[in-house]
Amino acid sequence: MALAADAVTLEVKGLGLARGSRCLFADLDFSLVSGHALILRGPNGVGKTSLLRVLAGLTIADSGSVVLQAARVRAFAPHVRDNVLYIGHANALKDDLTVQENLADQLALDANDVTLADQFDALDAVHLGDRRDMLARRLSQGQKRRVGLARLRLNCGLAHKSMWLLDEPTNALDEQGSALFVETVNRHLSMGGAAVIASHLPLGLSEPVAELQMQERA
Repeated sequence: MALAADAVTLEVKGLGLARGSRCLFADLDFSLVSGHALILRGPNGVGKTSLLRVLAGLTIADSGSVVLQAARVRAFAPHVRDNVLYIGHANALKDDLTVQENLADQLALDANDVTLADQFDALDAVHLGDRRDMLARRLSQGQKRRVGLARLRLNCGLAHKSMWLLDEPTNALDEQGSALFVETVNRHLSMGGAAVIASHLPLGLSEPVAELQMQERA
């Protein structure tokens, strides 16, 4: 990722994290710029989720630094909340809320005040428009993932959350859902956003995409 220094969106230097006596990663260095995605690869337990949480300011690293938009990432830092959208591997939906209510709830967490009409359009785009009044408990796992896709569509580009941190986002998605995910991420990147994505599966994103292969450590 050899681009001009003033284009850097995310810069990681000397990052290290351990769990008890086990080192998950150490001396990790990489940078990411607008319009680019980084895919985290590796078997379960090598620290992909932990790395995403460090980048999001949810876990404190043992060593090194993470700089986002020229400011260091720290827990609860306002610039992290303003710029980062973190979606973990769990769907994080409330069973007793409808599809649309869950989407609105998540957008409120994102401080994204898009209109109800925009929410309906996003749900239509991910083929949940006819289920927007259905309780989340009645959805399949793939349909629950599509609520997250609608959330992503409404956060595309620098005007919303410019940095996406996504943990296994295509789990439970069928071929159509995976294609919608790829379309949404490609759109985000084309609008100047960036993304770090942990995935076991090939995603088929457009260039420029880099991969970081994480290894199990002793």
